[in-house]
Formats: sequence, C-alpha cells, structure tokens
Amino acid sequence: MLLNEIPSLDLADFTSGDAQKKAQFVQQLGSAFNTIGFVAIKGHGLTDTFTKDLYQEVENFFQSPDALKQAYEIEGIAGQRGYVGKGKETAKGFKVPDLKEFYHVGQVHRSDGDSVWEEYPQNVFPTEFPNFERHTVQAYQTLEAAGKALLQAIAIYLELPEDYFEAKVLHGNSILRAIHYFPILNPDALPEGAVRAAAHGDINLITLLMGASAEGLEVLRMDGKWIPITALPDQVVVNVGDMLDRLTNHKLKSTIHRVVNPPREKMGSSRYSIPFFMHPRSEMDLSCLSSCVNSEYPKLYVDMNAGEFLTERLIELGLLKK
Repeated sequence: MLLNEIPSLDLADFTSGDAQKKAQFVQQLGSAFNTIGFVAIKGHGLTDTFTKDLYQEVENFFQSPDALKQAYEIEGIAGQRGYVGKGKETAKGFKVPDLKEFYHVGQVHRSDGDSVWEEYPQNVFPTEFPNFERHTVQAYQTLEAAGKALLQAIAIYLELPEDYFEAKVLHGNSILRAIHYFPILNPDALPEGAVRAAAHGDINLITLLMGASAEGLEVLRMDGKWIPITALPDQVVVNVGDMLDRLTNHKLKSTIHRVVNPPREKMGSSRYSIPFFMHPRSEMDLSCLSSCVNSEYPKLYVDMNAGEFLTERLIELGLLKK
C-alpha cells in the first residue's frame, strides 16, 4: 500500500465549493510539493473499470509482434507521437538505455485557429486495436482536466492568481505515455547498470501516474534513502516536474525517482505503467518567479521558455539529435 510518507488528498475537496476544504487542500498539496514532491490524489475522474480496460488495450498492443509495433514508430519527430522502441531512451547522466518501450499520445488537433497545432505532430493509433485510440484519448483528456485543477491549487499556494496557468497550459504539449517494461529473460546478459528506468526527474510541470501493474517505482527521499511507492486503486500519484521546479526556483521540488528491476524470480514478467506528463505551451516563460527568489534563496536557473527546455532535455535523453 501507499507509504504514509506520501500525503493522500481528494481533489473533490478543492472543487467542492467548500472554502475551508479548498484552502486545506491547497496548503496540504503545497506542503507536500515543497518537501517530498509527491502526493496521492483521488477524485481524479478515472474509474477502476475504465483504468482496467485501458491497461488491457495497452497490454494487447505491446504483446504484439515487433513488426506490428514498429509500423507505428515515426521518424523525425523525436518520439513525440506513436511507438518508441526498446533501447531508444537513456536517462540524463546515464550511458545505458532504460529497459522499456513506450507509446506516446498527444493533443487531438482541433480546427480552432490556434497556431499551436502547427507545432505538434498528429497522433497515430494502431488500427489493429480499434479501442486503443478511444481509451488513450479519454485517459488523456480526463487527466488533463485533473491536472488543470491541481495547477489552480498550486497557483493559489504560490500566491498567484488562481488562473495563472490556464492560458499557459491551454492546448499544452502534454503527453500520455503508455510504458511496457518488458520481461528480462536473460538477466546475466544485461549491461552493467541497466534498469527499467534509471533515476530521473520528469521534464514537465506535473506528472499524474495511475497505479502501475506491478511494484518497482521508488522515490529518493530528502535524506538520500530510496522508498517504494505504489498508488492504491482509486489514486493517481502526482509529482512535480523540472519545469515547475525551475519556475519556483526549487521551492516546489522535482523529486528524483526510478523504476528498479524486479527480484530475479519475477524478471520474466512484464510491468505496465501509464503516466500523463502535463506540459505547457512551448512559449511559457520558465524564468524563476520573483516571489521565489531572495537573498536566502538566490536564483538557481537560467531563463528559458518551455519549448527550449524540452528540446534540451530530449537531446539529453537521446530522442532528439543535435
């Protein structure tokens, strides 16, 4: 079960219209993000039945032959849509690729005249699995709505206008990533240091992660100890990403986390995980908020916008060539 070190909150307290519950939610969320960087949230809008069906669709795709999956791997877009194969992503600061493959779903393009659609590749969906599109798009839109509510709470905590993030995340460059940590059939042949997901911080503003199919996620606590974390069935785990860390000058902390390899007796089994990475529009200024910079907390980061930071990190991950 979820460790008691990770606070558990109900998003309904923020959206209920009860001023006292809303204020308490804001303070508890902000306090968690100010210290450990992770919180468990219920009331996010995903039902257990829907989540089960979504995971089944994802599993069906990843259990397909490599040739079928590779038909949805698109060259020239840095893996931002469709399938990304094994050995393609390496965590920042590491030399060995993560032991995973994944599938990216982004914003559904609209005919509303927003110039942002020119920046984003079109989604691609496996025609062999007709329910894959419906389930992933619904999950995307549900988690995006929950993420917007959480960003409103974060804005209040930072003493900003409640709608501070609204225009910045409108049609933002968010990604739903369906991940398959494939079976490790010959552990003795693994390169030194090869793990399912090496220690990293997420790129984005916040990440919303529904419960994975197996244990393995660990968070680096402030005292340097790694602790396991698992969402309960009705929860999503939410963490601060590097963009929000930069914006708040490390007041809200992007916590380092990893996915470790399973015990040897479980290495032959798969693990599935579906995080939603909430990104703003590329033009969002990530310069540290003046309210988060003072003589005690000097400015830590150089000024850049979200698009520039994303490009920098995609290069570091090996998904984009210089």
